Amino acid sequence: MVLQLKGRDALKITGETNPDLILMDIMLKGELDGIDTAQTIRNVYNIPFIYLTGSTDNTIRERTETTKPIGYIIKPFDELSLQNSIEIAFINEKTSEE
Repeated sequence: MVLQLKGRDALKITGETNPDLILMDIMLKGELDGIDTAQTIRNVYNIPFIYLTGSTDNTIRERTETTKPIGYIIKPFDELSLQNSIEIAFINEKTSEE
């Protein structure tokens, strides 16, 4: 399921659906950006997430590091890159739990 939501909506849906993985765009509309939303998801639900972004700005990337994403994908991306990133992220997440 792919949804494009505001930060507060993403938090609500996350609590209702408990997904296995979240692809989080860094630039969300509304008062919470993707980084703020991901941090809350990590703290409250402990659900892994991969950032999607069109930005290569170091300040943004440094800010994302504190949220402990399991991946970071630069837009534009193709289906194969996305699939590989998700698979590697799940492998890394599973390995870190052991």
